[in-house]
Amino acid sequence: MLKRDFLNISNLKKDEILQIIDYAVKLKKGEIEDLSLKGKSIGLIFMKPSTRTRLSFEVGIYQMGGQPIYIQGSSTQMSRGEDIKDTARVMARYLDGIVIRTYSHREVEELAQYFNKPVINALTDYLHPCQILADLQTIYEKFGKIEGIKVAFVGDGNNVANTWLIAGGLIGFDVSVATPEGCEPSGKAVYEAADLSKKTGSKIEITNNPIEAVKDADVVYTDVWVSMGQEGEKEKKELFKGFTVNKELISHASSNVIVMHCLPAHKGEEISEDLFEDYADIIFDEAENRLHAQKALMSLLFK
Repeated sequence: MLKRDFLNISNLKKDEILQIIDYAVKLKKGEIEDLSLKGKSIGLIFMKPSTRTRLSFEVGIYQMGGQPIYIQGSSTQMSRGEDIKDTARVMARYLDGIVIRTYSHREVEELAQYFNKPVINALTDYLHPCQILADLQTIYEKFGKIEGIKVAFVGDGNNVANTWLIAGGLIGFDVSVATPEGCEPSGKAVYEAADLSKKTGSKIEITNNPIEAVKDADVVYTDVWVSMGQEGEKEKKELFKGFTVNKELISHASSNVIVMHCLPAHKGEEISEDLFEDYADIIFDEAENRLHAQKALMSLLFK
């Protein structure tokens, strides 16, 4: 089997992403039983707390016939200074794959370099590709398509925003990200998205004006203003006045707009509580789809 990793959504081709979404929908409907992880042990290394990511991967691996092994980061020798490459080479003797949720994207890249089987990025400070796969499945379920839509991300230019930009450039849908000044997405992600969009024709836009971003948007998306590991930056929230996704803001979007949130939500900050409840069914479909999209991803990587 050729080793394949999923560290960035652009590790997949456009056709593969569409294939994953179609497969995930079929898994969700119960049309397919996939036991491609039968007899395999998958390590789940978590340096950050998690609800949806841990549950969806543990349940998904079990449903596919595999053995999920939860590994709390603080319990490993990495927390005591062991080289990542040494940890990777040891784990390769025991495990058939690794799912890792951590801070540094560079550490995940090094882990993948020295671990000779699939590595899945379950979140780093730079990217959150598994979340966006589930989001794309949700959008497909609501609109029957992905290409040609417009996604507006309002909030902090974080790992989710970075991944939306790259996904839009890769697949061929427009992405507009609105952040306060100084909170824009990673320049590296913007550059990659712009380069990919040359082939697909998607429009990539960065603005400091939320109304401008959501104009004619099919999807308005938001996330917490202060990400994990940045809790000491409480004053950062002062920058986000005017960036709450509420009914007034989405009145500038498409008449068929849907609102999405990757959770957990701080209602009254990045999203108003009434709007959250209006779109709760979609938001919790999105959370459920983490399970199905990740199963479809693992099926592809482990075949």
